[in-house]
Amino acid sequence: MSVVGIDVGYQSCYIAVARAGGIETVANEYSDRCTPACISFGPKNRSVGAAAKSQVISNARNTLQGFKRFHGRAYSDPFVQAEKSSLAYELVQLPTGAAGIKAMYLEEERHFTVEQVTGMLLTKLKETAESALKKPVVDCVVAVPCFYTDAERRSVMEATQIAGLNCLRLINETTAVALAYGIYKQDLPAPEEKPRIVVFIDMGHSAFQVSVCAFNKGKLKVLATAFDSSLGGKKFDDVLVNYFCEEFGKKYKLDIKSNIRPLLRLAQECEKLKKLMSANASDLPLNIECFMNDIDVAGKMNRSHFEEMCDGILARVEAPFRSVLEQAKLKKEDIYAVEIVGGGTRIPAVKERITKFFGKEISTTLNADEAVTRGCALQCAILSPAFKVREFSITDLVSFPISLKWNSPAEEGLSDCEVFPKNHAAPFSKVLTFYRKEPFTLEAYYNSPKELPYPDPTIGQFMIQKVVPQADGSSSKVKVKVRVNLHGIFSVSSASLVEIHKADENEEPMETDVTTKEEEKMQVEAEQQKHEENQQNSQADNTSNSEEMEISQPGTKDKKMDQPPQAKKPKVKTNTVDLPIENYLPWQIGKDALNSFIENEGKMIMQDKLEKERNDAKNAVEEYVYEMRDKVCSVYEMFVSEDDRNSFTLRLEDTENWLYEDGEDQSKQVYIDKLTELKNMGQPIKTRFQEFEERPKAFEELGKQIQQYMKVVLSYRNEEEQYNHLDATDIAKVEKCASEAMEWMNNKMNLQSKQSLTVDPVVKTKEIRAKTQELTVTCNPIVTKAKPKVEPPKEEQVPAEQNGPVDGEGDVAKQGHQPAEHNGNTSSEAEKKLPDMDID
Repeated sequence: MSVVGIDVGYQSCYIAVARAGGIETVANEYSDRCTPACISFGPKNRSVGAAAKSQVISNARNTLQGFKRFHGRAYSDPFVQAEKSSLAYELVQLPTGAAGIKAMYLEEERHFTVEQVTGMLLTKLKETAESALKKPVVDCVVAVPCFYTDAERRSVMEATQIAGLNCLRLINETTAVALAYGIYKQDLPAPEEKPRIVVFIDMGHSAFQVSVCAFNKGKLKVLATAFDSSLGGKKFDDVLVNYFCEEFGKKYKLDIKSNIRPLLRLAQECEKLKKLMSANASDLPLNIECFMNDIDVAGKMNRSHFEEMCDGILARVEAPFRSVLEQAKLKKEDIYAVEIVGGGTRIPAVKERITKFFGKEISTTLNADEAVTRGCALQCAILSPAFKVREFSITDLVSFPISLKWNSPAEEGLSDCEVFPKNHAAPFSKVLTFYRKEPFTLEAYYNSPKELPYPDPTIGQFMIQKVVPQADGSSSKVKVKVRVNLHGIFSVSSASLVEIHKADENEEPMETDVTTKEEEKMQVEAEQQKHEENQQNSQADNTSNSEEMEISQPGTKDKKMDQPPQAKKPKVKTNTVDLPIENYLPWQIGKDALNSFIENEGKMIMQDKLEKERNDAKNAVEEYVYEMRDKVCSVYEMFVSEDDRNSFTLRLEDTENWLYEDGEDQSKQVYIDKLTELKNMGQPIKTRFQEFEERPKAFEELGKQIQQYMKVVLSYRNEEEQYNHLDATDIAKVEKCASEAMEWMNNKMNLQSKQSLTVDPVVKTKEIRAKTQELTVTCNPIVTKAKPKVEPPKEEQVPAEQNGPVDGEGDVAKQGHQPAEHNGNTSSEAEKKLPDMDID
């Protein structure tokens, strides 16, 4: 079973896998652990990762970057409209109203959803992980920003399905970093002790996230998160781009922003310059050759000037810090450590702001680029039965407060209540009780739209169906279970109708009138109080599982308290019936559309594979042309006649010209046929060269074998003891075979010496080796025949050996020892020595 963690960033992606030795960040086919989040569409195939990034300028309109920010967003979204102008590719409105991406693929215009594009990137990351693990990858954990809303999280989940992945959990990026930090710590406080408070700061390419976490042994709890969804490394790049656009405009009279390609080149150079300034405070040059209109441009920048230009951006860094401390009700003195990750935190000015705010040195114990993906892989290992991981529970939180509203029959209008307040523990389940006579609808929404980095606070509508009144016409009790799951996604997971069957017909209906808005709010308050009590009493092991609580009815308790103590409770039988729920979720892809996207992804994967095979076949022809053209006039020159060489060289030149003209875009089979045609001419030349190189060695091996066997024959005739056990007939056979082999070898060598090198050899290396093998098979069993064992005449010596100890016995007896005792011992020693006497 695969255990893979994936960090899909705005600019780059990382994949980590869990192995027996720990967590390892895997490298792609370029031996780079960072894979660019980039996809490029061409007339024959698509490129993903590093291959796509190389086409950012040459194929600007069809190369996609930064598409992560458009998950779950409508085309009319103000954020989408604001971003359109800065993109090289074009955004379009899809039939569903969602934002889509236009690109030319297979020479036709195609519209892709953001889920499809992210699915393509995940497919590439999946292939990279499979190459590292040498087995299929299915299960994974994917990181998302902590500020992602329900729609954005659902969109990422759909992208994982398109890529053929089973996402065990969508984990917040800051939570993944906290897990990577805490799981290896051996000195964390015990569960009953005061927790260790650590702040995690992650500034990536396009977003800034901060979380404050409490650690105990085997336990992680996220206390609060804050963010700035538009503050990242890209903002600093944009400052440099705007500065140089203005400077080059004045200096060289260039309108850079009117042409996307120079603008992209400038953005790439500015990003490099920013990274250099992080390590160097002196003036640094920026030079670009043939930048625009064949003009070379040059400029310079230093760190102090850069920081001055970025004052407005740097001023936004501290706001999330204040927010998390305020939410968690902590002081700066309560913070044990401040851990930083992400490429943006390498900027010295950002580090300085962090240090100044918290009043302590920042910690860089985590890998700034890979901490998120390592945390994802650890979470995947925890969730997977294939790995045994140290007990470590994770309690995440709800980033935005979630409320429900519904039509209230009692008030003849809308009622609402906050189900999950901000920073509520997650995953978590709650059970709400309603009294209804007919189907009703619950609408979930975020009740603090100002906090959202998303224009639409709606989460979705959930229709509870098949609700019917009780047999006596009173309202039915409906229990609705709402849940924020592991992925941070809200849902109405189940609904059930409680049927009440009364034993006494005169019994009053129970709680049919408890539907007022005030009492519903009291339900929520009671639920919150119960949740707080549960949180105080909860153990470390139950925080990672979803907890469930039921909203109690205050009216019921009052009613019971009003009853006289002697009153008997009427007998009531209840039966629970599950109710169907119909969901309406904005921007969610339907099942049919999702299956279509999965099918299309499969087709594109196959097209990529076919195009790769076609290119490989084309490259094989090109390589063969270059190899043979060079060698036929050097290494192979002696092995081809002048006419053949001229003819073959002409064919190679024609093929090379064909490759860059008519053969530029042919099918795979055409290239295979072309290569076969060339090899029919070139292979005989190559074979003659190889035979010339290998034939002497093969003759030498055969000659050695012949000499060896002739030496055995000579030794036998000289009656040497080593071979005197061999049969004369067998020796004659060895002599005959060796003589015949010698004659065959001399004959072939003489003929070959007279043969021209430009024609096929008289004898091939394969034939010589076959002759050597034949000789060995015939002669070797004869000359290596074992000498038969000759039994020495031992029978007469045995009694003497047995009597030896007896003679010695007399000597022993003379020394005053007991004869019987020593007789037995001496006899045993003699028996042990007998085998040693039979060796020779």
